[in-house]
Amino acid sequence: MQSDAHEIFQSLLLKYSQEPVAELRQAIEAQLWADFGAKQAVLVFDMSGFSSLCSRYGIVHYLSMVRRMQLTAAPIVQAHGGAIIKFEADNGFAVFADVQSALQAAQALNAALTAANVNTPDELDIRIGCGIDFGSILLIDGQDFFGDAVIRACKLGEDIAKPGEVLLTRSAAEHLPEEFAFALDPLDLTISGIRIEAFQLRGPRA
Repeated sequence: MQSDAHEIFQSLLLKYSQEPVAELRQAIEAQLWADFGAKQAVLVFDMSGFSSLCSRYGIVHYLSMVRRMQLTAAPIVQAHGGAIIKFEADNGFAVFADVQSALQAAQALNAALTAANVNTPDELDIRIGCGIDFGSILLIDGQDFFGDAVIRACKLGEDIAKPGEVLLTRSAAEHLPEEFAFALDPLDLTISGIRIEAFQLRGPRA
């Protein structure tokens, strides 16, 4: 069931799309950002191997893994001060007040899944890739979110990150504290025509 905030958001979007006067559209856009705008770290994580596992073992097999991933991820995100916005298929979407918390959650989630995989047969092992960005987004009552930071985190987490990898945009990396203890390897990526300057999380600094 949609919340009142979600209905207001959708109503303003429709009003914007039907408004012929540019200045009035700008006013509606300003209202949307005033009411729903937030600066957040966005974490998007994606399970690996969907096509091959479904082809080999069937959809029920994979959906059971998705459910286990969701039950693992939600408390870890919350324990690091974040909020799960939604799960879509084998993807998870979360927000945090700061990048370090998002990064620590991604590391904890990878560690938890790696530990759990010790107790499962190979065909039930769960691995994820993670993407993190930071920026201004439209956040609707904790139910959905939109913005460039969401798009970039999705591109990194869904399209680029390999199993076990955590990738950050430059904006995210720049919002890490100076005492951050892990090394970052620079990447220069072009995804669907979008250039993303990113970094791969490596081990502790020497």
